[in-house]
Amino acid sequence: MPNIVIVGTQWGDEGKGKMVDLLSEHADVIVRFQGGNNAGHTLVVKGEQIILHLIPSGILHPKKLCIIGNGVVVDPGILIEEIDGLRDKGYFKDEDSLKVSEEANVIMPYHKSLDVLKDKARKKGKIGTTGRGIGPAYEDKASRSGIRMGDLKDPKRLKERLSLVVEEKNFYIKNYLGADPIDQKEMFEYLISCSEKISKHITNTSLLLDKKIKEGASVMFEGAQGALLDVDHGTFPFVTSSHTVAGAAATGSGIGPTVIDGVYGITKAYTTRVGSGPFPTELDDETGDHLQRRGAEFGATTGRKRRCGWYDAVAMAHSVRLNGLSGLIITKLDVLSGMDTLKICVGYKIDGEVREDFPSDIPSLDRVEPVYIELPGWAEDIDKVRSFDKLPKNARDYIGKIEEILGVPAAIVSVGPDREDTITIKNPFEE
Repeated sequence: MPNIVIVGTQWGDEGKGKMVDLLSEHADVIVRFQGGNNAGHTLVVKGEQIILHLIPSGILHPKKLCIIGNGVVVDPGILIEEIDGLRDKGYFKDEDSLKVSEEANVIMPYHKSLDVLKDKARKKGKIGTTGRGIGPAYEDKASRSGIRMGDLKDPKRLKERLSLVVEEKNFYIKNYLGADPIDQKEMFEYLISCSEKISKHITNTSLLLDKKIKEGASVMFEGAQGALLDVDHGTFPFVTSSHTVAGAAATGSGIGPTVIDGVYGITKAYTTRVGSGPFPTELDDETGDHLQRRGAEFGATTGRKRRCGWYDAVAMAHSVRLNGLSGLIITKLDVLSGMDTLKICVGYKIDGEVREDFPSDIPSLDRVEPVYIELPGWAEDIDKVRSFDKLPKNARDYIGKIEEILGVPAAIVSVGPDREDTITIKNPFEE
């Protein structure tokens, strides 16, 4: 069985949670390889909504090993809440089904305070951060001043690490941000209390993952956010603080890239974005409001209303190249039902010049005039359709046009929020 990477290809919120949940049935191990609890995966299982922020969606399936890799930044309090919430719903019956990398960095309470204070200090240049402490945690990781999950298992080492970090943080917090300093004793006691509940899950996940792969296990690597939020390749500075593209699956999990057999990109049938930053196809009109309402476009993590627009094939082509996609997983096709005309952006007109590439000069995106092609819509509801050939012709043609423009075939099409509301054209785990 192959090892597959699943990534978002737009600005996040593409429906990765449902798809990872669906495909977990075919994988033995599910690995989350980057991001933190700023991601939110919403699933509907037997009519019940379940939102996960850190734990891979595979936890809802029995006899699956779920790993939070070293590339993730982990809020231990949120992790405990998530474990308890799953248990309350009848899941997470096997303690050994979840493992957390010793090398993953910890999101500290002061990271969340810094996140909010620093974004507020930016004034007009606000990033629109979720305030979950993700950015400051990754900053500390890069500057080698972070606390790692493995430190939580060794109280003596944890106390030494905290004493080094807290003095520096307090100077910055008091003198630059004008906020209350960190209480080191209180911080230590909080982390020890968390460790008592989750230390049994913390281990060398790189070694464990390598062992499983050599034993023939099939692995699914689960990304968070989307490629256009990648810290290098996204709409910088309006991005997240980690690498969201498929290449990060290797570094964020502790395996070599040669074990990866395919990459599947999840894309909505239209485009959305939460928070600040350029969005060339955004519809600030009745059509945008219609997509927002019909698609129930609210962030799973923040509850913020998502900005909506037409399908942006220029941005998608950028994502296809960055991720080396083997196939597309198209979600929320049902949201487009009932619309007379649909549009796909195939070019950007910038300063009078039409270009088909996504610019690395991000400020130029604010001057984009989208170049669209139009396709006829369809009136039929499609949420009960379970085979591709049963879709209305115009729906099939819409997907076909996306495939043609991007040069990547569609593997799965989602026509509703439930697991069953899915059309499988090619199962990524079937070689």
